[in-house]
Amino acid sequence: MFNLPENNIHLASQAENRTQAIELVANALEQAGYVENGYLQGMLAREHQTSTFLGNGIAIPHGTLETRDMVKETGIMVYQFPQGIEWSEKNIAHIVIGIAARSDEHLALLRQLTHVLGDEKITTKLATLNDIKKFRAILMGEYARFSVSAETINLDVETNSLLTLTAINAGKLQEQSAVENAFISDVIGSTALPLGKGLWLTDSVQGNVKNAIAFSRPKSSFEHNGKMVSGVLTIAAKDNTVNETLARLLEDSVQNVLLTGSKEQIVTALNGEKAEISVSTSAYVIGSVIGTFTLRNEHGLHARPSAVLVNTAKPFSSKITVENLTRGGAPVNAKSAMKIVALGASCGHRLRFVAEGDDARAAIEAIGQALANGLGESVSSISMTEEDTIEVVSDTTTSAVENASVSPTNDNDGQIEGIFEITNEHGLHARPSAVLVNEVKKYNASVAVQNLDRDSQLVSAKSLMKIVALGATKGQRLRFIATGEEAQQAIDGIGAAIKAGLGE
Repeated sequence: MFNLPENNIHLASQAENRTQAIELVANALEQAGYVENGYLQGMLAREHQTSTFLGNGIAIPHGTLETRDMVKETGIMVYQFPQGIEWSEKNIAHIVIGIAARSDEHLALLRQLTHVLGDEKITTKLATLNDIKKFRAILMGEYARFSVSAETINLDVETNSLLTLTAINAGKLQEQSAVENAFISDVIGSTALPLGKGLWLTDSVQGNVKNAIAFSRPKSSFEHNGKMVSGVLTIAAKDNTVNETLARLLEDSVQNVLLTGSKEQIVTALNGEKAEISVSTSAYVIGSVIGTFTLRNEHGLHARPSAVLVNTAKPFSSKITVENLTRGGAPVNAKSAMKIVALGASCGHRLRFVAEGDDARAAIEAIGQALANGLGESVSSISMTEEDTIEVVSDTTTSAVENASVSPTNDNDGQIEGIFEITNEHGLHARPSAVLVNEVKKYNASVAVQNLDRDSQLVSAKSLMKIVALGATKGQRLRFIATGEEAQQAIDGIGAAIKAGLGE
């Protein structure tokens, strides 16, 4: 983690053009003692070679390899230009991050920055934010946002017990101070919910201290009550900041990563980055072309070679993704400079490119040639332990919600029942699910719900995770059953909340 003092952040700055902006940055780097006099010329030369505009309103001017000796200490200067600076080819930069880095320290620095700045919502907020403490917190990834931690993920567990996997997850959540003993007792004593594809969910409305997700995957899948168990998720949900992550659990791509991905790939997918995974050529679309190459650049994929790589990929109509096999992580768009830099690829790392489209073969061949030529820089004489390969995948490789039935029924056991149809375009995603759960929790009643159209089992309507897991889409019917002192009020309240649109 690099250091970013608040006095290295300059908000509401002004410059007439790109050159003037770079001069401001270079002078600040020199005055702070990061670089020697003359580094400015290196920054301007770098810009002449290849634009350092990354996308999302971000530019990262820095010196050339020849001026690296002028760097006394690794550091950055951040300038905000709310009105925008035309950087290159009509690209407008609002955040300019001047970088001074010795050796290959800049790769880790760039990777950290681009993981934050790859989110367009974040960069848009930074463009006009006038609170320097909040600005720094966001840039450093310290803003209030839920994220999954690798410490709560366990793979290749030697067990054939669903209960054991649940207990491991509960223990991990307790280690993170996310749950209390009441939570652990409840999840161990409750029935897990099958999500599909061998994935199961456990959670509790008791003892949640903070948001957290734990995941355990057995070394080999096994059966439980006639259903396959390939992984167990345990959810601690304290507030709504976990909602987006919960919604991702219903995505096929994220579920595939949970079933077969590495720990880092799982963290990446759950935290909202591209959740594709490739474990064999059979996972790709027929006709895809896969190129696996070794990066030969002496200084890795920093800004300039990343730009050359992107410019090589962009002329082709095919969809092209790339993943860093050496470091791990999910595939990213090979036509995005921000995503390429975030790979953190160093000399000798293995990169896998996948192209899908009419010109897929030509695209992969061009990328392979560009990598072999060094992407505009010198090529290191590294020992090639694996050959570069190109293969073709063939067929032999193998929101409003409206109440539709509000008349409750009262059965012989004192249960009050209501059936409601989902009519919003996006179904019960995280936000309306959270509104529904908050409504149910108001009443002194036990409320269960099932998705009639998916023939799901009854689950607690006070569990956000289980509501989201119902996967209710437009036109599907949910059946609520309430028992207890305020059962009637609960069904009436649920009906009214649904009719009102659940916040949408």
